[in-house]
Amino acid sequence: MSAVKAVKAVKIVEVGPRDGLQNETRILTPSQRVELIRQLGQAGLRTIEAGSFVSPIWVPQMANTAEVLAQLAEAEAESAEPIAYPVLTPNLQGYQAAVAAGAREIAIFGSASESFSEKNINCSIAESLARFQIVTERARVDGIRVRGYVSCVIACPYEGVIAPEPVAEVVDRLLEMGCYEISLGDTIGRGTPKSIAALLDRLLATAASDQLALHCHDTYGTAVANIMQALGQGIRTFDASIGGAGGCPYAVGASGNVATEEVCFLLQQEGWDTGLDLSRLVQTGQWLYQQLGKPVVSRVNQALAGN
Repeated sequence: MSAVKAVKAVKIVEVGPRDGLQNETRILTPSQRVELIRQLGQAGLRTIEAGSFVSPIWVPQMANTAEVLAQLAEAEAESAEPIAYPVLTPNLQGYQAAVAAGAREIAIFGSASESFSEKNINCSIAESLARFQIVTERARVDGIRVRGYVSCVIACPYEGVIAPEPVAEVVDRLLEMGCYEISLGDTIGRGTPKSIAALLDRLLATAASDQLALHCHDTYGTAVANIMQALGQGIRTFDASIGGAGGCPYAVGASGNVATEEVCFLLQQEGWDTGLDLSRLVQTGQWLYQQLGKPVVSRVNQALAGN
């Protein structure tokens, strides 16, 4: 009797409907955002960021996330498999609004850079962690899952190179608070396989590989190389944005989340099971950029769509 070949499975977390859209100049309606999420679910994605509960004064693209969640709840009965729709909550007020809107998973967003933390969420790293402690304690009582994000894990637009140690300090604190997973954000896309390897060597000394995810920006075209490096070190979860939409509105020049199509194509060609339908992803990327009124960014999308 032949041995069953082990399946090499990788999870892709879709961040386009939140991290992607928040940096786009054209603001989509709640119905358009729901349609985007619906198409992503049909392509096989099972964790899709649905929006954020931040002030619409600062991020107008994410206004009416409560309405998005309401529409998703109505359509959820039609889904053959459950889909997680995490939403970003910067503080207790945002958390309370998210739970009131029916959110069952939230994300908290910290930084390994003091300067970036001050400019992004108007507080120091220590102050942000104190806020998150309150949120995670409430989430534990409410039975809400919490994912942590750490930005500027390789470099900061204000401070330059960030050493692995301050990243590890924030990651360890978030894990202690009860985050089930920490997404490591190369916010301005300066990561290379060498710097990613050094970062993961440090983090994996105190965290398990299944507690970490990699969130690459492709500003300098190194995202897929960094993903391959992380795969070699045991990381199996990667964030990506459909079509390569968006970036970080607080980091000049950091447009370009790595595209979901790029990550899916790479992993499938390398023999990994993503559970995704690449052709559907391409169609969804084309649809999104039609709504945004500009050409699709993803090179894989362009190639497979014949553009």
